[in-house]
Amino acid sequence: GVKEGHGSVWYRKTIDLPSGEAGMLNLNRIAETDTVWINGQRIGSLTADWAWRIYPVAAGVLKSGRNTIVVRAFDPRNRAGFLGTPEQLFLTQNGKDYPLSGEWKAKVGVDTKDIATKPYNTEPNPTIPTVLYNGMIAPISPLAIRGAIWYQGETNGGRGFQYRKVLPALIADWRKAFGQGDFPFYIVSLANYGTRAKNPGDDGWAELREAQALTTKNVKNTGLAVTIDVGDAGDVHPKDKKTVGERLALNALALEYGKKVAYSGPVYKSMKVEGDRVRLTFDHTDGGLVAKGGKVEGFAIAGTDRKWRWADATLEGATIVVRSSEVAAPVAVRYAWAINPPANLYNGAGLPAVPFRTDDFPLQSAGQK
Repeated sequence: GVKEGHGSVWYRKTIDLPSGEAGMLNLNRIAETDTVWINGQRIGSLTADWAWRIYPVAAGVLKSGRNTIVVRAFDPRNRAGFLGTPEQLFLTQNGKDYPLSGEWKAKVGVDTKDIATKPYNTEPNPTIPTVLYNGMIAPISPLAIRGAIWYQGETNGGRGFQYRKVLPALIADWRKAFGQGDFPFYIVSLANYGTRAKNPGDDGWAELREAQALTTKNVKNTGLAVTIDVGDAGDVHPKDKKTVGERLALNALALEYGKKVAYSGPVYKSMKVEGDRVRLTFDHTDGGLVAKGGKVEGFAIAGTDRKWRWADATLEGATIVVRSSEVAAPVAVRYAWAINPPANLYNGAGLPAVPFRTDDFPLQSAGQK
């Protein structure tokens, strides 16, 4: 085995199978480029440590008895190898999963750890200003366009206040470049990710989600697909894209094609202070408010001291009543205001509520660029 391997590292494992029928190899994520062989036949290769390695294996590649899997991983900056957990490595054949956890043979191919850093090369770096636009948008702008979907924001997680300007500016620029009017632009609200906070408070990703939601309120012909319930705490690129696509499709069906379908979860409408309680109302309830799992979770409440406490929330008809024994005179409420919040409020159509805040307290991202 190897403890460190910057550069190329070879991994090998054998597995016994009952037949040579087709299968599916699941290796989760690998840093950073991999090439995979089974029984000497190359079956796939990918670059990007966030991409899931799910490789189809054709019939005849596998065989009854012992099979050898070889993986060449390459990463010049970090340890080259597997990023997933052992149980996420397996080979599926005829509906049965054969685990690939346990020991793999490993050997360093080329160690780049002590090689001097090369001069910085701007050509293949997509984050250099103008590269993405000139490489991906400008070349197709003379063509017809029906609409756009936007699934981005993680990198801007600490600059939510700035995002209120840059996302509308991007939409306006694309519409100008294509010259075909205000074509539909549907936004995916950031999914839940990372460690769940023990206590409520300010959060950069929550502020980014608010900027996305504000964009759909302020910019014509836009929509929002909330994904606060389909993320992965350990993966910034969650695997469930089917739910994301379905919720984006609901936006298109309702907003562009005029179909009478629910396309949004509950959206905060108003609040009323009733002593030590706050009563909230919502739009887009579509069949009523629903708390999946029974008890409403994800609400926080604050008084004039602006110190947030977790709140007890109860459904009362078409409203939600929020209170905390620690806040005698509440002035503000927040829901799902964290990078990975508890969030189980839905409408009758099964769509999750849009995270929100009732306050206008200063944002931690204000001034960040």
